[in-house]
Amino acid sequence: MVQKYKWALLILRVALGLTFFIHGVAKFQMGLGNVAGWFESIGVAGFLGYVVAFIELTGGVALIVGLGTRVISALLAFVMSGATFTVKLPAGFMGNSQTAGYELDVVLLSVAIALCLSGSQLFALDNTWFGSSKN
Repeated sequence: MVQKYKWALLILRVALGLTFFIHGVAKFQMGLGNVAGWFESIGVAGFLGYVVAFIELTGGVALIVGLGTRVISALLAFVMSGATFTVKLPAGFMGNSQTAGYELDVVLLSVAIALCLSGSQLFALDNTWFGSSKN
């Protein structure tokens, strides 16, 4: 049973990491100035666009390799909460004809919270570098 739990957390960790890494890459490709400008257009401080892009890109990589899983997951949960309440909530759960809803955000937030609470030990650099089986 314990081994299945560890494998399940590994799958969640890698899937969440890959998802955020790709979103971070997309933000860098579109230009961080453009991301900051979009943040300002929705009433959020522009510098947060840089912060979110950095968290998504580096946090995604860190999750994939299992480095700082709990801390990174907490940061990503914070990012998802901000996205949901700032942008997606008015569109509703399933969205509308103009924008996507927050259904994916809820799933990503839930996975981030689960990893924040439990960590992920299997194939994690935390175990190799810090010599601990606890995450």
